[in-house]
Amino acid sequence: MYLITVFGNLLTILAVSSDSHLHTPMSFFLSNLSFLDICFTSITIPKMLVNIQTQNKVISYEDCLTQIYFFLLFAQLGDFLLTVMAYDCFIAICHPLHYTVIMNPLLCGLLVLISWVIGALNSLLQALLALQLSFCTVSEIPHFFCEFKEVIQLPRSNTFLNTMMYFAVGLFGGGPFAGICYSYSKIVSSIGGISSSQGKYKAFSTCASHLCTVSSFYCTVFRVYFTPAITHTHTQVQQPQ
Repeated sequence: MYLITVFGNLLTILAVSSDSHLHTPMSFFLSNLSFLDICFTSITIPKMLVNIQTQNKVISYEDCLTQIYFFLLFAQLGDFLLTVMAYDCFIAICHPLHYTVIMNPLLCGLLVLISWVIGALNSLLQALLALQLSFCTVSEIPHFFCEFKEVIQLPRSNTFLNTMMYFAVGLFGGGPFAGICYSYSKIVSSIGGISSSQGKYKAFSTCASHLCTVSSFYCTVFRVYFTPAITHTHTQVQQPQ
């Protein structure tokens, strides 16, 4: 499944880069999202596969923090890119005559660059805060990788730092979600003003795939972080002596 994920996303990137008809803002964002998907799975799944093969579930303290940093980075970037793609749909449906002027290559590149910068800074902040937490020499995480939520819930963690981390994640996660909701509220309002059913269908088909992706992304986030789960997989984190 990991190889299918990697090759599938590589084919998407290759198709977008090789076909001139796909040199559009949405395809550009989609290729970036595919690249993030490769990175996102590559920071957790290979380590899990090694653990399964060796029957050893131990990860070093440094590797755990590194995994947290890149996990948060790529998750944040994916969130921002979905927001940018929602903005692209908003411009395409609500301002079609100005679409090519507004969504020019310079703006598209700038939006992706800003997403990378904000994501990197936020992930660095979380990693630095995690360094201030007090862990036992050997800690056990009920997960197959160093998942941020599980790490900061370890017994000897600092309550204030935990609160700060959750606030930062909520801010940088809730902000893009609010942007997506705002874009789609305008899109729905604009589609409602179209008189013909064919026009409504064409407008809806423009953002249907993106809406499915957003729904899948946020349903997974809400399922993981806002509902209780019973897990039996544990990873041991060894802190340097």
